Amino acid sequence: MTVTRFAPSPTGFLHIGNLRTALFNYLIARKTGGEFVLRLDDTDPERSKQEYADAIQQDLEWLGLTWDRVETQSNRLERYEDAAQKLRDIGRFYECFETPVELDLKRKKQLNMGKPPVYDRSALSLSEDEKAALRTERGNGHWRFKLDLERIDWTDGILGDLSLDAASVSDPVLIRGDGQFLYTLASVCDDIDYGITHVVRGSDHVTNTATQIQIIKALGGTVPEFAHHSLLTGPQGEALSKRLGVLALRDLREQGVEPMALLSLMARLGSSQPVELRASMEELIEGFDIGHFGSAPTKFDVRDVFPLTGRVLAALPFETVASEVAALGVPAEKGEAFWNVVRENITVKADMAAWWDLFRDGAEALVEDEDRAFVAEAFAMLPPLPYGADTWSSWTAAVKQATGRKGRGLFMPLRKAVTGRSKGPEMAEVLPLLQVAPKL
Repeated sequence: MTVTRFAPSPTGFLHIGNLRTALFNYLIARKTGGEFVLRLDDTDPERSKQEYADAIQQDLEWLGLTWDRVETQSNRLERYEDAAQKLRDIGRFYECFETPVELDLKRKKQLNMGKPPVYDRSALSLSEDEKAALRTERGNGHWRFKLDLERIDWTDGILGDLSLDAASVSDPVLIRGDGQFLYTLASVCDDIDYGITHVVRGSDHVTNTATQIQIIKALGGTVPEFAHHSLLTGPQGEALSKRLGVLALRDLREQGVEPMALLSLMARLGSSQPVELRASMEELIEGFDIGHFGSAPTKFDVRDVFPLTGRVLAALPFETVASEVAALGVPAEKGEAFWNVVRENITVKADMAAWWDLFRDGAEALVEDEDRAFVAEAFAMLPPLPYGADTWSSWTAAVKQATGRKGRGLFMPLRKAVTGRSKGPEMAEVLPLLQVAPKL
């Protein structure tokens, strides 16, 4: 069975970059009838907060990305220690004592010599007495996984055949000096234990993947299928990381973005397939294919989500928005007619309020100087309230006969005078919703 996972750290709110990873893993699991695991990587006790863990689940629920189970790493510390001990026992784990300053000096020296800044494994030559002395002086050391210095090869679901020379990277640190288990070890243990078969994540993890493949094999696990999607950039190709603070999913929700609009965009953005608005999660799942995605950085413009949101709203039946329409103060008998009039003239639901204000209180007439006398004459010919379905046609016919105006010269000045706008719904549908007669 296919098993995928989404593994955010509860140290902040989910943003648009997180969504891409979550969505791809979710769609793969659902398309194959598999399992989707939500894993909270909360091994950092200082930065991990329950409020963020709750927010992550709320955001996923808003989007409809339901999970089959939730796992938390903070409940599995004993399992990670067992794995660490196994690595020690087989000679693949060693303790190091260099300070950050010392490591930085080593890197600079290697770079000056034209060598890759790879850890020199000097800690392997320390005797037990030397280690004990360093622990007394500096406290516990950090632990590194000893890589086999060979090529690591795998076939990536997006990037194709990849190969990395393990000698070109440092032995990864898996446990910090303060005892905190780092992502690489904890994630490998979880992927093994949960039977994860497919891992989709950002291309910035490619080197991590290479080292994790060796760790998985050292611990006797089965290596999952990996796929690394491109990273998102801003619309001009700029780094998106600086803007993620304004691209949190909850902020997009507050701005009125509809879930299916966002999901439809993210399920195709960066692929060879055109973005298409999907009507349901089932359609989204059916049309998804990870093989259509490429390696080039993917430009994301948040403005692209809003036209799709408008299209989602235009297709909604009245029953789904009845309570929100009623909350505006629209009389029950006019609710459905109101929705049918405005649904194709809003971008987000919040736009309904301005239309109801217009219908309830009237608009400030938008009249060109050369049309003022014409509009005044036309308004004088308006029948009394309430207006009906035929009011617009009968009124404009009478105005045409009286003034000789026709076509755009007739209809546009009246639209702008009645609604204060040059665009909008059919005027025959607008007039019956007016609660006050238009005036100059």
